[in-house]
Amino acid sequence: MTQPPTNAAQVTGLLLAAGGGRRLGGRPKALLPHRGRPLVENAVRVLREGGCRTVYVVLGAAAEEVRARADLAGCVLVDNPDWAEGMGSSLRAGLEALAKSDEVPGAALVSLVDQPGIGAEAVTRVLAAHRSGDSLAAASYDGKRGHPVLFGADRWADIAASATGDRGARVYLKAHEAEIALVECGDIAEPYDIDTEADLGRLQ
Repeated sequence: MTQPPTNAAQVTGLLLAAGGGRRLGGRPKALLPHRGRPLVENAVRVLREGGCRTVYVVLGAAAEEVRARADLAGCVLVDNPDWAEGMGSSLRAGLEALAKSDEVPGAALVSLVDQPGIGAEAVTRVLAAHRSGDSLAAASYDGKRGHPVLFGADRWADIAASATGDRGARVYLKAHEAEIALVECGDIAEPYDIDTEADLGRLQ
């Protein structure tokens, strides 16, 4: 396994796992079966193996069931009561929880629960782009920006303020496109989402 960079301790993983799976018949994405376990467990493992010692998990749809069925020991669980508003609300909830933590990290590395084709190597590469509280980096796939995304702590307030609906940080990232350090990961990961019934075939 690729060794995490020396600045790994300063970066906390932020996993957005609140989605209700509307196009999947209302099955919460965190609980979709993958390798015999809930999908959220895979996403947490990827962040940890990629170098994030601490992982915050934002829960929403069926939060209590996720807590009961998934092994999320050691994670900081953040409830997003407004999860139905879209990804923006989960990003806000996660960044606000990080900002209020006893030891505020230097950056957050944001990943999505429904992208099992993105593994620990991609996390490690993007995490290595952390330089300061102003850092802004993202994985790219054949030059197209994707996840995971790294946000230095100095940017969190502005990102949260712009995160609305299902757009997440897209508005902020578009406005600061010239400042984003793109980290090519197309050789080691596939950025597909599990959004529809047809996509379920990608889960093992």
